[in-house]
Amino acid sequence: MVNSKIIFLLLAIVPLACLAQLPASNVSTPAEIDFTSDTQQPMRVEEILLKPTHNLQATSLLFTEILKTKPKSLYMLGDVVSLGYKNSKWKKVDVFLDSCRKENIKVHGLLGNHDVMFKTKKGESNFEKRFPDHVITGYTSVTDSVAVILLNSNFKKLSADDNSKQNAWYQSELNRLDSSAAIKVIIVTCHHAPYTNSKIVGQSIPVQENFVPPFIKSKKARLFITGHAHDFEHFKEHGKDFLVIGGGGGLHQPLNDAANKLPDLASDYKPLFHYLSVKRVGDELQATSHFLFSDFTGFGIGHSFTTSSQH
Repeated sequence: MVNSKIIFLLLAIVPLACLAQLPASNVSTPAEIDFTSDTQQPMRVEEILLKPTHNLQATSLLFTEILKTKPKSLYMLGDVVSLGYKNSKWKKVDVFLDSCRKENIKVHGLLGNHDVMFKTKKGESNFEKRFPDHVITGYTSVTDSVAVILLNSNFKKLSADDNSKQNAWYQSELNRLDSSAAIKVIIVTCHHAPYTNSKIVGQSIPVQENFVPPFIKSKKARLFITGHAHDFEHFKEHGKDFLVIGGGGGLHQPLNDAANKLPDLASDYKPLFHYLSVKRVGDELQATSHFLFSDFTGFGIGHSFTTSSQH
């Protein structure tokens, strides 16, 4: 007669053995979504005011790191190059974009001021050759139930009709995404920062007036990401998170440290060069800034936080 203890052990072991045979693909892992901004080459006129720090090398290392980590999607938030109308300025970026697509990294972009500087139409044309899904009055991209809205904050380069068209689309799109069961969380992006302590570029009042209020009102919008100011900054306004991630390679900008400066949640984190990774955690987002070591030997993990729906 078989010992009852042996039977019990066999019954306990068999289910465990079956579980061990399950394919690893059944285990779901969050998709990584990366963001960069201001990867443009420094211009000579800029170097009169700001100190260069091996900026081209830093951008090259940042591109290499992103290719190595293989995010699901990459969003480039403007000033991709120093002069968008010049084909010669796109050579290194073209190599990077081609490498991204070979690695099945979906790349999306929005226009910064350098991308449309001097010759606006030529700059827009060159930009859309590299980012064919780009829409000048705003568009949306979705990765892992995260909707990323990409807006054009070059207000002076847009006609009055295009500005009105973008604002109407933006509000309508937020309403659509808020009511969509397929979307868990929304990120809003543009180039110019609504909030920054940069002494060089300052805060964008038009972004504050046109893009921030609908973002605040949206029930699923959690994170507002911009560049333009060449720093890393984290602000909390109306209970929601605003990031400035202009560390893609442009010349570092000094920050206001006077008593009237905006409260910065990353006041002790000011790397010269960095990029951002985001992962969805339920209906929230885990955001992490990755910084280039000062000796350029690799990247470390810097400022990190999880968004909150309470506002």
